[in-house]
Amino acid sequence: MGKLTQIWNEVKPRGGWRYPAIIISGAFVGLFIYTFFASRAYSYLSDNPRTCVNCHVMSPYYATWTHSSHARNVTCNDCHVPHNNVVNKYLFKAKDGLRHSAVFTLRGEKTALQTIEASSEVIMENCIRCHTQLNQEFVTTGRMGYRETRANGGNACWDCHRDVPHTRSRSEVSTPHSHVPMPDTRVPDWLSTAITNHQVK
Repeated sequence: MGKLTQIWNEVKPRGGWRYPAIIISGAFVGLFIYTFFASRAYSYLSDNPRTCVNCHVMSPYYATWTHSSHARNVTCNDCHVPHNNVVNKYLFKAKDGLRHSAVFTLRGEKTALQTIEASSEVIMENCIRCHTQLNQEFVTTGRMGYRETRANGGNACWDCHRDVPHTRSRSEVSTPHSHVPMPDTRVPDWLSTAITNHQVK
């Protein structure tokens, strides 16, 4: 505890900087709390598939998943995050979420999204995990993971099972009228009305 006190004594603002530092720190904390709740960041701690459509670009993927066989008993996280331990699961979700938010905020996503290598490895490991008996007893394809399969020139699961679970029509332009449970808007009524009236003019 003495070490922490020593560090605080070194970095704490002195003299005339004390009150501006408190105000600036308070503003940053307030902005962080507002952003946390406005972006629904807390919802990413759950396994609810509705969380994915917090970002509108995920609508086609949610819509196609709901019409697939996987929708009956598999959530997005069952396929898209690791399940070897809890720490790895949430660490992967955090890294992937930060990357997604950066790409989507800067509008850098492609029309049809594609997984990166790290996500591909996780997805294939989950295919093997869920379909263990099929992969290891019947067709013996699940004895190698994603890295070994690619290193040996083999196919990933989705190279053959292309339509599972999102079908081939999963871009924004191929599912323009998909019905998904979009989150409630955070825009106040008065601002929404003002925007609508301005657009009409």
